[in-house]
Amino acid sequence: MTSSLISRAPALRSVRQDSGRPRGSGMVLVIILACYLMIVLDLTIVITALPRIRHALDFSSTGLSWVQNAYALTFGGLLLFGARAGDILGRRRVFVAGIALFTAASLMGGLAQSAVWLLSARAVQGVGAAIAAPSTLALLTISFREGPERTRALAFYSAIAGAGGSVGLVLGGMLTDWISWRWGLFINVPIGLSLVLLAPRYLPETERRSGRFDLTGAATSTLGMTTLVYGFVRAASDGWADRGTIAAFSASAALLAAFVLTEMRAEQPITPLRLLISRERSGAYIARVLLVSGMFGMFFFLTQYLQGALGFSPLAAGLAFLPMTVAMFAMVRVVPRIAPRVGSMRLMIAGLTVALIGMAWLSRISADTQYFPQIAMPMMLLGIGAGVAMIPLTAAGIAGVAPGDAGAASGLVNVASQIGGSLGLAILITVFAAASGSAADHPAPAASLRAQAVHDLADGVARALTVSAVFLALALAVVMFVIRRPPPATAVTHAETASAPARELVPDLDG
Repeated sequence: MTSSLISRAPALRSVRQDSGRPRGSGMVLVIILACYLMIVLDLTIVITALPRIRHALDFSSTGLSWVQNAYALTFGGLLLFGARAGDILGRRRVFVAGIALFTAASLMGGLAQSAVWLLSARAVQGVGAAIAAPSTLALLTISFREGPERTRALAFYSAIAGAGGSVGLVLGGMLTDWISWRWGLFINVPIGLSLVLLAPRYLPETERRSGRFDLTGAATSTLGMTTLVYGFVRAASDGWADRGTIAAFSASAALLAAFVLTEMRAEQPITPLRLLISRERSGAYIARVLLVSGMFGMFFFLTQYLQGALGFSPLAAGLAFLPMTVAMFAMVRVVPRIAPRVGSMRLMIAGLTVALIGMAWLSRISADTQYFPQIAMPMMLLGIGAGVAMIPLTAAGIAGVAPGDAGAASGLVNVASQIGGSLGLAILITVFAAASGSAADHPAPAASLRAQAVHDLADGVARALTVSAVFLALALAVVMFVIRRPPPATAVTHAETASAPARELVPDLDG
């Protein structure tokens, strides 16, 4: 995730230092960063292992997408619910419960003997991540005093947010290549157990607050998005006229309509709909969904192309993403420095334009494309573009919110990322399946079976990346025509109205 999980940190007076340790101890930082890194890594750590997973558990080409979607959908769908749970039950208590569930699910996923078994474990992993993740920044906030101590802690936290996903690609490739794809999941077990044991000793607890759980809202939103994604994946395998496809889309429409009605009537809604009234914020959420849709689809398909068409090992495929990783991480460091002079609108337009050029270039790959420069250079452009655009998009998503809505607005930024990854991938799966099927109907006359398979894979990936470029073009259009540049008085992030840490993470980009 490229944005920080900013939730409603309780006031400092509500903290009980049960262990008697001062806030800001090194162990507190280690525990929080280890948890956050583990959660971020699991968004990408299995991507380079997907070809091996498909062979080991007999996944179909369309069903393979659920290895990612099962995690991302439950994570994104229940993220705001996890934040509310921390408010009501206490941050440390919820943190430990989420990590325990995540760890158990990781063990079960590593032991999986069937596709259904693995997908079930990945979904439970997402639930555990959604419970634990919102408490990470809140606990960091109340554990470190405002000033240099907190700034240093937040710098580490932001670095993990920006580079953790890319590190997951490399680490997943290493484990898959050297041991087994299962260790991409097993590696969470010793880390998770250590966190469960250490957290009660070192982390502060927060007082419980009164409130209600919006269970109906959480259930209808998560199930509604899941059935929508399922509808696209089902269409890719069985066609748009299939009864199951039609039933999935119908169920999704009903569930999402029920979600909207629930949020309109709920006393304490999980997603306050008033946050969407602002053109700036709603446009930022839509643009983020589109940007992540294109980028995540690129991760999914390009890693299979690198291994299936170019013959890369899982480790080499992970390392192949380094040009993008380095460029993105560099931009995360540069953008806050130039933003006051350039302005957020120019940054978003410039970043999305560069990313669009990179994706359009990358979509021209074929069965005989060389890694350098036809893949490495456009990936570098993608890293620069996404790195430049993501920070001002994050700021726009939380701009001008009331203090009471700060946590929900920040959560929606992250929900948009998870929904974008899952929904975009589902749409691209249908494009890939249609392109591959079309290529298979017209095989090259004298091609061997291996050459034909490579040709079909390359053609399907190229078509999918072309649609990824369309997603980025739509994101650029949303920024230019929907998001209005706010006057200086509204360029206030919730850092200025709710909490100090957000000021550190999301600077005023409209200078």
